[in-house]
Amino acid sequence: MNPLPINPSNMKTQFSPHMLSRVALALVAFGLGAQAQAQISSINSAVVTPRFFNDMTSATGTYINNYPTAITLGESGAWRATSGGLDRDLWQFSNNNGSSAYTFGANDHFTATITLNVSGTTAVDNEAGFIIPNANSTFGGGDLQFLADPNSGFLGMFGGTGFWNSGLTYTAGSTVTLGMTYFFDAAKSQNAFQFWVNNGSGNIFSPVQDWSGSLAGDTVGGYYQIGNSGSAPGSSGQAVFGNLSIAPVPEPSVLALLALGFLPLLRHRRVA
Repeated sequence: MNPLPINPSNMKTQFSPHMLSRVALALVAFGLGAQAQAQISSINSAVVTPRFFNDMTSATGTYINNYPTAITLGESGAWRATSGGLDRDLWQFSNNNGSSAYTFGANDHFTATITLNVSGTTAVDNEAGFIIPNANSTFGGGDLQFLADPNSGFLGMFGGTGFWNSGLTYTAGSTVTLGMTYFFDAAKSQNAFQFWVNNGSGNIFSPVQDWSGSLAGDTVGGYYQIGNSGSAPGSSGQAVFGNLSIAPVPEPSVLALLALGFLPLLRHRRVA
């Protein structure tokens, strides 16, 4: 005997008001998560801003933007008679082919990685790394800087969400990998960061750093800065940022809500 054909009109999904509300929540969560991921995925370039700080005006700059392969920022002959001061150059992620910096939303969670090589003087400040400038003032520690500094040997982060020393000593001319993830920490119901470095001997991770704010209205990128040598011919150095990458991180709650909302759709019964 041949089985009776299944008639779609005889198939009914058993929905309860509770199930419908769960599906609605899942759809909303999915929409918000997909929107945030689409925004991060639209990043396609970087914009370079020379001399964000310009205390040594006679220095000669090098600014080469070959995103995502490499960005080179450097300064030579940096000095002035007045003590103190620095020159700082920036790059920032962009989604409009480098016309302007991408402005992040609160839920634009991401993972970003770069390789970094800082060369030149070790006599004065000569550092480079990631920077998030605290545009919305939710960081308790001001600008978030995740850096390598051959002058002090520091390799880690400070400002922003806290402080972390990787325990590694950075030396001029060496290449390291820096990575950071901005995500929603469901256990704490807060946004959070985690950082890691790799000098060729495996990843070293920071503790998770939660905070009550977000990146809404902020930018993400990198910086190079050099201090004042105090006399001619001045100090020189450069940073090469390589293999620049940024990718979206989905919220765990989105996946949970999707499972909660859509699994009941699989329940059907045949009606005579």
